[in-house]
Amino acid sequence: MYEKDTLSALEAITEAQRIAFAPMLFQTALCLRNTGILAWLDKQGTRGASLEEIVANSTLSEYGAGVLLDMGLSGRIVTHSEGRYYLAKIGHYLLHDSMTRVNMDFTQDVCYQGLFHLADALKAEKPAGLAVFGEWPTIYPALSALPEQAQRSWFAFDHFYSDGAFDAALPYIFASSPTKLYDVGGNTGKWALRCCRYDENIAVTLLDLPQQIALAQENIAKAGLSHRIELYPVDMLSDAALPDDADIWWMSQFLDCFSPDQIVTLLSNVAKVMKPGARLCILELFWDAQRFEAASFSLNATSLYFTCMANGNSRFYSVEKFYHYLERAGFRVEQRHDNLGVGHTLLICQKISNNAT
Repeated sequence: MYEKDTLSALEAITEAQRIAFAPMLFQTALCLRNTGILAWLDKQGTRGASLEEIVANSTLSEYGAGVLLDMGLSGRIVTHSEGRYYLAKIGHYLLHDSMTRVNMDFTQDVCYQGLFHLADALKAEKPAGLAVFGEWPTIYPALSALPEQAQRSWFAFDHFYSDGAFDAALPYIFASSPTKLYDVGGNTGKWALRCCRYDENIAVTLLDLPQQIALAQENIAKAGLSHRIELYPVDMLSDAALPDDADIWWMSQFLDCFSPDQIVTLLSNVAKVMKPGARLCILELFWDAQRFEAASFSLNATSLYFTCMANGNSRFYSVEKFYHYLERAGFRVEQRHDNLGVGHTLLICQKISNNAT
C-alpha cells in the first residue's frame, strides 16, 4: 500500500498545504456539519442554494457562512457554480457516514486539545495531552470522570468499532460450546451481555479495573443479567490472583491499550492460570490487515490518541508484530478470521505447552 511515492510534485505540494492547514479544514467541516449547513444543502439536492438562501436558513451571518463555504470549497466539501452551492461527495459522507461522524466527534471531543502536547507525549512516553481533562496516569480510570460530551464520544467511538464485529465473532467463539467465559477488559459490559443473550448456558466473568466495573455493573443490572455475569475487579498487570476455570479468555480491543512488554506480561499471566483446553480469543484492529486505505489511515491516526491521551505507549499494532508478542507469552494462533465488522481480526489462540489440545 505504501511502497511507492505516486504523487506528482504539484499533487505533493497541494497535500502538504492540506496538512499545514489541517486544523482549519477539520474545524470548518465540523462547523458546516454542526450548524446545519450541510444538512440544508443536502435537502436542496440538485437545486443548490445561493449564499443568501443559506444565511436565511442558518444561524450564521453572511460573513460566517461565507468563510466556512469558501474553505468548504477548498476542502471539496461543497461545490459552487453560477452563484449556487451544492453538497459534494465529501460533504455527503461528512453528513451521512456513521464512521466519519464517530471519528470526527472523537477527534474533537476527546483528542483535539490534548494533541497540542503530542511532542511532549512522544518524548516522555506518557499521555501528556490527558492533562486537559485532569491529572490521571492513563485515561482508563478517568473515563467515568470525563466531561459528558467527551465521555459520550469516547464510548460511541469504542462501541462503533466493536459492535459489528461482535455479531460476526459470536459463532466462532461458541462453536466449541463453552460454558464459562472471561471477558477481560470488559468495559461497559456490552460483550458480556451479548454472550448471555446469544447462549443461555454461558456464564461470564467480567474482569476490569474497579472504576470500569462500576460502569459495567449498572448496565448489567439494567439488563437483568446480574445472576449470570460475575464481576472481578483487577489490574491485569498486577500480581493479583486471577480466576482459572474459563473455557474462553476473551479480549476485545483491549491489548491495543498496552505497550508490547505489557502485552507479553499480561498474556503470560493468563497463560500461567489457563486450564488445559482453554482458548484465548483476541478481537483486534490491525492497521496492516485492512481492505481499504481509509481504514489503515484511521487506525494509524488513532494510534496517536493512545500516545497523547490514553497511556503514552500503546497503539494499533501490525499483525506480524502481534504474532511475535503472542509467541513470547507462550501462545500460538490456531485460527485467524479477518474483516469482521468494520475491519477486525479474530485470533483464536492456544497455549504452547504439553497440555495444549
